[in-house]
Amino acid sequence: MTSAHPPSRILIVTGMSGAGKSTALRTLEDIGWEVVDNLPLQLLDRLLSTPPAATGEPIGDRPLALGIDTRTRDFSADRIVRQLRKLRKEPDVQLDLLFLDCADSELARRFSETRRRHPLAQDRPAADGIAREREMLGPLRRWADHLVNSTDNAVNDLQREIRARFGAVGHTAPTLSVVSFGYSGGLPRNADLVFDMRFLRNPHWKESLRPLTGLDSKVAAYIAADPAHDEAVDRIVELLAMLLPRYASEGRAYLTIAFGCTGGRHRSVHLAEEVAGRLRERGFSPTVAHRDLEASPRDAPEGVPQSGRGKNSRVRA
Repeated sequence: MTSAHPPSRILIVTGMSGAGKSTALRTLEDIGWEVVDNLPLQLLDRLLSTPPAATGEPIGDRPLALGIDTRTRDFSADRIVRQLRKLRKEPDVQLDLLFLDCADSELARRFSETRRRHPLAQDRPAADGIAREREMLGPLRRWADHLVNSTDNAVNDLQREIRARFGAVGHTAPTLSVVSFGYSGGLPRNADLVFDMRFLRNPHWKESLRPLTGLDSKVAAYIAADPAHDEAVDRIVELLAMLLPRYASEGRAYLTIAFGCTGGRHRSVHLAEEVAGRLRERGFSPTVAHRDLEASPRDAPEGVPQSGRGKNSRVRA
């Protein structure tokens, strides 16, 4: 690499066809990254050694995102990993790999709904191409620094995830996302830390509170009156205050903290708001999302899974 102005940060974007690579690249471009899609790896050195134009900003002033997938000519995941290892030895360059994954059943559904043919199964069922591609991409998935699973994500959810992870280029503190959820809908796929709040008393069993949510003051007061509430919140905040600088020192760019209860409408919502507020008081800037806030109240014993969950979620900074 001979350029006097190499990009200080390079992100390789790859993953399963249909998992959202194009959306990720467009979002990166929107937040200021230089984006090149389907560039043969052997041309990477040539790209980086190109002198900056006589007019315009030096190439090193913007991070560079490179899209690579199985459509790349002479694709070989093992060869790509070898080349990336070599690039990581270059001084003053941060190189990361983002892998976009998705459940096979959801990928097949997306190809069916859009009536697109899978690039590796032009004359066969999409499931055949998905299986072959997953095998081909195995080494890159194992080597990835960032793994985003888009199975449950709409386009705007994936865009928000990419912005949270890569929007603050050069920022030293992790980008924080605090999420509430209901265990009846399963764990959030991208959660890093999960706190189960089902030990607190449940407003669902109080008829006047059941239609409300954890954002309502009456529900918040009911939960906060639980004898275990204050100590639990204090200990969780202290734990996070200790962990977050450690994550930052390890170069972690993002962290998703999830709070769960049975339905995802009361206790988890209140605790997500409470903890996020306490973290803001300590100088952090979490984004709060409530995955199951719009789910209908359901009668169920604690710990008994239920199918389905709210189609809508509420997000705020």
